[in-house]
Order: sequence, then C-alpha cells, then structure tokens
Amino acid sequence: MNGDRTRFYRDKINGKVFGVCAGIADYTGVDVLWVRLGFVGLIMLGAPMVIPAYFLVGFFASKKPGHLYTDRGEQKFWQGVRQSPSRTAREVRAQFRDIDRRLAEVETFYVSSNPRLSAEIERLR
Repeated sequence: MNGDRTRFYRDKINGKVFGVCAGIADYTGVDVLWVRLGFVGLIMLGAPMVIPAYFLVGFFASKKPGHLYTDRGEQKFWQGVRQSPSRTAREVRAQFRDIDRRLAEVETFYVSSNPRLSAEIERLR
C-alpha cells in the first residue's frame, strides 16, 4: 500500500480537464493554482510540447484512488515522503526517540515513587 502512496496519480476530483495539474500538485505538495499557472506560463513561453505531454500524461496516468489518504495529515506526510524520504525517515526516528524518552520518564516517575512497583519490576528482570 505504501507504494501506492508514493506513485503519481491524476486527480480527477480536483482537476479541470484530465486532472494532471491537480495530480502534480498532490504529488509535490504545491498549490494547484501555482501548477496551473506554471503550465500556462510554459505555453506562453513557447513550449509547444507541453500540451501533447499533458494529454499523454492524462491518458496514461492512473486515476487517484479515493481511499489513498484517510485525512489531511496523512496526505501531508506522504507528500513529504515523496519530496525527501531521508528527511521524513529522520523526522519519524526523532519522534520515536522522543516517545521513548517520555515513556522512560514516566517509568522513572512511577518506579521511584512506588517502591512496591520497583521491587516487582526488579523481580521480573
């Protein structure tokens, strides 16, 4: 399922014609307005291959599944994974280290204030 979340899809729900610009916006995390303006800008600058490329991508790219993200936070997370997988992995590791540190603090608090619990934990080791 994770491979599905890192693929490019055309976003027909938020799209205008084929959903290619909306798909690029979803894939990169950039606002769709900026992607559309960039597309129009490329056409204005005289890049005639942009229009056939748009239709080719619209024809060959898969439609975005409706169940891809459960909420907006998950969508932002997977956009971050696509943009920089190593940075996202570092952030996840840092969050796990923080959770581990906080759990150790809770354990230390309860063990130091409850000698009976401390003895029980030592007996289990």
